[in-house]
Amino acid sequence: MNMVDHVFIKRKLDSLVEYIGDLEEQQHLTVADLETDKVLRNHIERSLHKALESCLDIGKHLIAAMGLRTPEDYSDIMTILVEAGILPKEDLLKFKKMAQFRNVIVHNYEKIDPQIVLSVLQNNLSDLRFFARIVRDRIC
Repeated sequence: MNMVDHVFIKRKLDSLVEYIGDLEEQQHLTVADLETDKVLRNHIERSLHKALESCLDIGKHLIAAMGLRTPEDYSDIMTILVEAGILPKEDLLKFKKMAQFRNVIVHNYEKIDPQIVLSVLQNNLSDLRFFARIVRDRIC
């Protein structure tokens, strides 16, 4: 079993918090804003992507460092973190949805619905903050 690299985790958490802060500044936007401003929409989608990748990078590192089972997919990373007692079981669905949204951004980027992006921006940043707080409290 490897050891958890706390410097790596802290760096990823710092980046995650920065991305969340950038996104929170845009929570006032409307669907019309995203539909008409391609640069703004791309900025938000990419910031969401980087935030989600930060969570998944943290999860992958913890899984490897703790010698946990190999994830089947990105969503399974969250399941393994729940199984290991790092993430709370009652919040597994929201964490899995984070990983699933990452797949949408990465693989279906040409047809992402601006309404979904806006919904994530306005309703789910707290899930990312919650993830960061849990990791900081339980790992760092």
